[in-house]
Amino acid sequence: MSDTRVPILMYHSVAAAPNDATRALSVAPEAFAEQMALVGDLGLTPIGTAELAAGWRSGGPLPERPVLITFDDGYEGVHRHALPVLAKHGFAATLFVSTGWIRGAYDTGGGLDTMLDWHQVCELAGSGVEIGGHSHTHPQLDQLDDDTLRSELTRCKEIVADELGTVPTSFAYPYGYSSRRVRRAVREAGFAQALAVGNGLARRGQGPYALQRVTVRRGTGAEEFERLVEGRSIGRNFARDRALTKGYAVLRRARQVRRKAIRSRV
Repeated sequence: MSDTRVPILMYHSVAAAPNDATRALSVAPEAFAEQMALVGDLGLTPIGTAELAAGWRSGGPLPERPVLITFDDGYEGVHRHALPVLAKHGFAATLFVSTGWIRGAYDTGGGLDTMLDWHQVCELAGSGVEIGGHSHTHPQLDQLDDDTLRSELTRCKEIVADELGTVPTSFAYPYGYSSRRVRRAVREAGFAQALAVGNGLARRGQGPYALQRVTVRRGTGAEEFERLVEGRSIGRNFARDRALTKGYAVLRRARQVRRKAIRSRV
């Protein structure tokens, strides 16, 4: 049990025609369908984030070859393209939502592409997808002061609980950024486990608040995907994935600056 290494796949957008802000970290619908078929062919068993953490916490049984399928942010293509594929295979998955990006009453206008609405999030939850937190406005949490950090976490948790009627227990750090202070705040906010990036396989020894994931990109082909889930293609892609994550943050900050400038002129 202690030596088990679990691939946690990190997806963002699943879209046929993503915009420039999400293109690098999006996956084409056809590619996602092929990847999920490969997960089945390889004999992997998708489970939820809470299930993995609970198994490791208690020492209870897990499937022989577990894998986690996770989505960050809350893009509309998760409902349109990913959900039918997951349902076809009977696969579990986890969606980490930035509540201020989901279309509806709490929308802050920060989403980088077409986002889910709360009705779609509810449908995903009703289909067995675990819904976790991903902050409220998707900031770099380690750059926030204590009060703002706490607000980002509690606001996210409360909105998910209000919309779904279920308190989320899993969290994913925006951009994968965390620190000891951020991890402590996530725990104090009531989340039982949290995912980073790291581009490595998850291990029990990482602790429940720093479980690593591997990035699936638009250019991830079938052979590379197979190497990823087997832990054989991670090291060579780490530097590239880190650059992509930083570029993603820069794009978002640029959009925020432009939006504030437009508002100031109105």
